[in-house]
Amino acid sequence: MQEINSFEAFARPDATRLILGSMPGAESLRRQQYYAYPHNCFWKIMGELLDFDSRIDYRERVEYLLRNRIALWDTVQRCVRPGSMDSDIKRARPNDFEKLFRECPNIRKVFFNGRTAHNLFVRHCKEMRLPELELVILPSTSPANASISYEKKLEVWRQVACFQD
Repeated sequence: MQEINSFEAFARPDATRLILGSMPGAESLRRQQYYAYPHNCFWKIMGELLDFDSRIDYRERVEYLLRNRIALWDTVQRCVRPGSMDSDIKRARPNDFEKLFRECPNIRKVFFNGRTAHNLFVRHCKEMRLPELELVILPSTSPANASISYEKKLEVWRQVACFQD
C-alpha cells in the first residue's frame, strides 16, 4: 500500500488556537483541501462560528481561520491508509509540532477534530518538547460520526470561537 502525506499547516505567528484533524481523507487529498468531502460539516461549523458563508472559495475560508488566530493542521504527516477511515491509519508519522509551536508561540489550546486525532497526537508527541497546552477533544465533523447530531456538534465546537486569548 502506498504512503499518503498530509498538507502543510495553515498558521500565522499570532495564532492562539490550533485545530488538529488526524489525516485528510481521500477527497481532501484529491482536491488538496482540508475537509473537502461535501458531507463533512467542518466548514459549515466554522462558517457559523466565525460568521462567514461556508460556500465561499477554499482560500477565503482558510483566511477566516487565520484572521481569527486559528491554525489548522493534522496530527499525522505521513501514513498508510486505504480509503478515508481514521481507524485504518497505519504506520503513522507525526507532523513536526516542535517547529510549529516555535513558529506560533502563542498557541496554548489545541482542539482535536475527533478522538483519533487526539490519541495519535498523545502517542506520537510524548517525546517532543512542547509548551504547556490545553487539549480539547471535539466530536469529529466527519459524516462517519453519525451518532451525534449536527446541532450538538455545533454546540460543542462553539468553544473554539469562545476561547479568549
